Amino acid sequence: MDESRPVTDPEDGSVLAIRTIAMPADTNPSGDIFGGWLMSQMDLAAGNVAGRVSRGRAATVAVEGMKFHQPVKVGDEVTIFARLVSRGRTSMRIAVEAHARRRFAEDAVVVTAADFYFVALDDHGSKRALPEA
Repeated sequence: MDESRPVTDPEDGSVLAIRTIAMPADTNPSGDIFGGWLMSQMDLAAGNVAGRVSRGRAATVAVEGMKFHQPVKVGDEVTIFARLVSRGRTSMRIAVEAHARRRFAEDAVVVTAADFYFVALDDHGSKRALPEA
């Protein structure tokens, strides 16, 4: 991963949504980071984009295509990029890609990617139309 990558990638519209460090409290008995922890970070990243697009509350309704390519280790710097792929009347599809830079390495590797689907919600938790783009 190019460390000088801008916050918004002009080529595909991805935004750097989250950057964090994987910590020991997030490990499974084998010492790798729980897939669920990584998935939750990706959901938060997608939620950032969904909130911007919907200009309000949005909820995850589905995740599709998640496959873990490599484990995340304690001390890895995890960077998550997200971008709006499509939008419907009330829903959004957001592509999310997670990268891990090993603790003492310079380059990052893609560890997983998935599509997250969100629906815009009103103050009562009911579906609502997305605002005009």
